[in-house]
Amino acid sequence: MQTLSLIIEVAVPLPLDRTFHYLVDTGMSQEIAPGKRVFVPFGGRKLTAYILDIFERPDASGLKKVIEVLDDEPLWTGNELEFFRWVASYYLHPLGEVLKTALPTGINLQSANKGGNGAQVVSGGRKVRHESFYQPKESASLSIALGKKAAEIFETIREGGELPAAELRRRFGPCSQQLNRLLELGLVTREEREVYRNPFSEDPSEQDARKELNPHQASALERICTSLDKPLFAPFLLHGVTGSGKTEVYLQAIAHAINQGKNALVLVPEISLTPQLVRRFRARFGESIAILHSALSDGERYDEWRRIRRGLVRIVIGARSAVFAPLEKIGIIVVDEEHEASFKQADGLRYNARDLALVRGRMERAAVILGSATPLVTSLYAVEQGKLGLLSLPERARGIPMPTVEVVPMQGVKETISAPLQKALDETLATQGQAIIFLNRRGFSTYLLCSECGQPLTCPNCSVTLTFHRSRGQSICHYCDYAVPAPGTCPSCNALELKELGAGTEKIEHDLRQSLPQARILRMDSDTTSGKGSHNRILSRMADGTADILIGTQMITKGHDFPGVTLVGVISAEASLNLPDFRGAERTFQVLSQVIGRAGRGDLPGKVLLQALNPSHYAVQCAIAHDFQEFYRQELEFRREAGYPPFAFLAGLGFSGTTEQGVEERAESSARLLLQLKRELKVRVEVLGPAPAPLYRLRGRFRRQILLKSPSRGDLRRLLAAWISKRDKVATVRETIDIDPVDMM
Repeated sequence: MQTLSLIIEVAVPLPLDRTFHYLVDTGMSQEIAPGKRVFVPFGGRKLTAYILDIFERPDASGLKKVIEVLDDEPLWTGNELEFFRWVASYYLHPLGEVLKTALPTGINLQSANKGGNGAQVVSGGRKVRHESFYQPKESASLSIALGKKAAEIFETIREGGELPAAELRRRFGPCSQQLNRLLELGLVTREEREVYRNPFSEDPSEQDARKELNPHQASALERICTSLDKPLFAPFLLHGVTGSGKTEVYLQAIAHAINQGKNALVLVPEISLTPQLVRRFRARFGESIAILHSALSDGERYDEWRRIRRGLVRIVIGARSAVFAPLEKIGIIVVDEEHEASFKQADGLRYNARDLALVRGRMERAAVILGSATPLVTSLYAVEQGKLGLLSLPERARGIPMPTVEVVPMQGVKETISAPLQKALDETLATQGQAIIFLNRRGFSTYLLCSECGQPLTCPNCSVTLTFHRSRGQSICHYCDYAVPAPGTCPSCNALELKELGAGTEKIEHDLRQSLPQARILRMDSDTTSGKGSHNRILSRMADGTADILIGTQMITKGHDFPGVTLVGVISAEASLNLPDFRGAERTFQVLSQVIGRAGRGDLPGKVLLQALNPSHYAVQCAIAHDFQEFYRQELEFRREAGYPPFAFLAGLGFSGTTEQGVEERAESSARLLLQLKRELKVRVEVLGPAPAPLYRLRGRFRRQILLKSPSRGDLRRLLAAWISKRDKVATVRETIDIDPVDMM
């Protein structure tokens, strides 16, 4: 009888569209299982691969052997692999890179260049953390003379019953010698145990009871709970005005799912929203919660992932990557602020977590709640088409009125803070209220301009001006981090005088500290929130009333509930209308509506001052009037006439390289091939471009793009598949495919 060899099919975390086969030694056969990782030879190096399937066949000639099995248990289930395969297929992305994205950072091994002794150096791999726990022996007593420190340690262990070594070191300092002595004398026992790094260690939780719902909230909850009682996919759009109590609906719906033995996944668009939301969830559900977002250390993220994988938590809260969390028995998925563009990954696997939540919910037969005060136009259209159920919260939770909005015309006004806004801030401080000032631009000045030749200070790597940061004494590119000392000299004519033009959040802070020296002012942007826990510290000071004014970019506009805020000031209200993107009006309406909604959420009425050069645009006017329906009507008509989503499907092709001519030639040849294939396949696809990207040069690379637009998703995918199979790759030009692009820059 012919001997059969054990073969595995693997995916590798590289931009390759195929899988590979390896031979498994007999002694390793019991360790092999789908979902585990293996260390394999690949080309001239060794790297981690992911087992997809196992089979036997008689001929294994030419196959390389598996070096090592890296996991004791599979890292994903069959259902999760089905989800990963769907993601790879839809976004036209290699499965190995999808798996790498889904797994926690840093667990993969790969071999580096050979060291000086000829051996290959292996790097990567996340370490499991262990801790020693000390317990007193039941019959132990201090009949033996001990030193003072050892005796104190023994009494502490006996009183505590069990204490980890870290706690003993915290109390007594270095104490290994004393602990070893207690072990030798048989007074205590020691147990090595695996422990998890705790991202909540510095954030004590409080208890919270469910709140009484108003009729609109109760109706929404009833529909969600009815769907949870049936094991069927049930997608909803929860459209509630700012302050309408969407989070309380989430909490009570999740409680219903947990009572049924199901688990919950909650997605938020930014880590700045996570602390406040997590605090509310912990107050309601205790410690059975895991968080996943980029502010965690790699170790914390890995530990949270393992807790989820092992079924030790019931609720996962996180940013977009949490959509891949290894959570089983999902009964409900919540996507808070579903309209946010940050749910879309900007590089690598360009997935949209908002869309994948619906896909995963369908596969899990779960309820999916898309919540927002300013839903996407495409979401409202999906409601009209019967693809989403509408849950409406048209009033604030406690019947509190929406804030009044006053427009401050800025034509001819040189000051960044207008006189009416300055007066309103004075009055707010006098009445011990709090204020929020919103400007979606960080830094001190937008750019520096030469007084002699008129040339702005620009980045040599990107097609943007440098932003002046006074506190750092530098002009910085916000795309590639290129920086030069500021104010400096003009690189064009060496003139010494550079004018500061435009304003960012740092300048607003500077001006307000001068005009309101008594005010306690905070600034929240990416310059002030880079440290661990910085978001939480800033938000906590607003929440407990130890700050008067919060200045910030878009991260302050949504999800935060500060009852003390009675005034909101908006600088450059219509700025996002000027972006070269068909979604400019939608994003303007959303950000204005969200920031307006931060005012008057407590017992006192709210007021908003909106500074604008041109407030006549319908996006601005509808935000002022809190009129979502009118905005939706006008925006939908524009989309219909222009042929944009929801009336078309989009895909973007990007080309970048360090030589301008090479990028241009590659983009042009791709456009010609697309047009040829369009004729051959007879598909309804509009090929727009190639054209220079709005940010033509980015991080030293020239960029051109092609936009594909079609009323048929099937036609669009057929054309893309044909282009992928027939294109000739050029090593010097990097190509990207973006399905359902969100950022057109």
